[in-house]
Amino acid sequence: MSEQTLQTKNQAFAHLDDAKFSWVHVQAILVAGTGFLTDSYDNFIIGLIVPCIAYVYYGGKASNGALPSVEDGLIKAASSYGNLVGQFMFGAMGDIFGRKRMYGVELIILIVGALGCALTSAPVRSTLNFTAILGFWRFVLGVGVGGDYPVSAVITSEFANVRRRGQMIAIVFAMQGVGILMGAIVAVAVLAAYKPLIEADVYQLDQVWRVFAGWGIIPAMSAVYFRLTIPETPRYTVAVDGDIEKAAADSAKFLSGGATDKVPDVVVKVDKAKVQASAKKGYIQNFKEYFGPWKNQKVLWGTALTWFFLDIGYYGTNLNTSVILSAIGYADKSSPFNDLWTRAVGNCIIALAGNVPGYWVTVFTVEILGRKPIQYLGFGMLTIIFALIAIFYDQLKQATGAFVFLYALAQFFFNFGPNSTTFIIPAECYPTRVRSSGHGISAAAGKAGAILAAQAFSLIANVGGTNNNVKAVMWLFAACCLLGGVFTIWVPETKGKTLEELGGDHELFDVGEELPEDEK
Repeated sequence: MSEQTLQTKNQAFAHLDDAKFSWVHVQAILVAGTGFLTDSYDNFIIGLIVPCIAYVYYGGKASNGALPSVEDGLIKAASSYGNLVGQFMFGAMGDIFGRKRMYGVELIILIVGALGCALTSAPVRSTLNFTAILGFWRFVLGVGVGGDYPVSAVITSEFANVRRRGQMIAIVFAMQGVGILMGAIVAVAVLAAYKPLIEADVYQLDQVWRVFAGWGIIPAMSAVYFRLTIPETPRYTVAVDGDIEKAAADSAKFLSGGATDKVPDVVVKVDKAKVQASAKKGYIQNFKEYFGPWKNQKVLWGTALTWFFLDIGYYGTNLNTSVILSAIGYADKSSPFNDLWTRAVGNCIIALAGNVPGYWVTVFTVEILGRKPIQYLGFGMLTIIFALIAIFYDQLKQATGAFVFLYALAQFFFNFGPNSTTFIIPAECYPTRVRSSGHGISAAAGKAGAILAAQAFSLIANVGGTNNNVKAVMWLFAACCLLGGVFTIWVPETKGKTLEELGGDHELFDVGEELPEDEK
């Protein structure tokens, strides 16, 4: 790349790349982060909803809080199937129709799905059963959750400045940890409120799990208006729409926070002929042109496969935290209330000890260490931790404290590691015209891993008896983390580089003339 191209490229979006971190960036983080808080709450609260459903619909106290393996896998995997569809669909639509048009739509779908879950009932004298209906609404909810991944990540990335871009995306994703913790806290609070009712009548849990399911609607609704009114990202407006003047106006609107009396002067300097020629290409042509060459396709395989292997372990553990803790003796089956209370408290402990801290260590180190070193470190530590749990599983069953420590440590290195970086890198490393698709495909590959984990965990863990084969599951998690580390080789380091430099969009910004000295 010539020095002149670099100069003009940096000049094109200098107002965004060099902008001081301000309230408008905080607003963007809060709007995107609120969605992610809701996403993770809805994805993982199912781990506490399932035992409630078992007590209410599958034999009362006799169910012991466990569903049959097939039903357990179906309910837990339903939202992941929806995630996969939503990530593919909204990833492509974000590149075809624009980020703004999609932003907020996915949250509305999520709200409808969550409401449907909370109100699920099986019709009388119908062949439809409760599990199938709940699974349908979990799928709808999952489409909304999945759609949020590429759209929120890309919008945050395209509005961020270079110095804090990774940090901003990491903060948005860190809200996932807050959502997981919120789920555990809500469960503890609701169970405490319902304790006398549950102890008198186990079927009162039918109200409890509906509160769990519906609670996620509240934070989602707070973000809908802001998402629907956010301006289109200037990078999309230039690279796909070819409208340079509107890009400048949208930049000014974003940087001023909508305050018309403080609109800055913004000039987007690009080669107009090149931009307009690029804009005439359709989405399919752009996709084929970019991902056709192996050097670009290899990166997509890298971001997709690392996310796939990550989510096998991440969702396999987080959807089954209470099951795993129960398997090593951290359980109280003396009554349905005590069972659920122990599960909820256990989830709180794991969230506070491992989940939440891991995300925030990434936030504070991602611009110092870089993305790839954190991903390598995370996958390496996870491989060791899961191997240790598998090797010493029988001994750890007798030492609950040691097991919980290792399990919490694994959650820490998921989040100070590949769970964060696999989300950040695809939002940065692809060109504007296919950035949303690249992120959506990578995220969908992750959800394929999550589906595999959700449906296979119970089947494998219960070979030879209930939770009799958890050791084998831990070996599988260790192997997947090792493979994730191997495929990280195909992933680029994105720290400190502009999006145009990373994705090759600089070709659109070579204006063909040396810039005046005072504009360099």
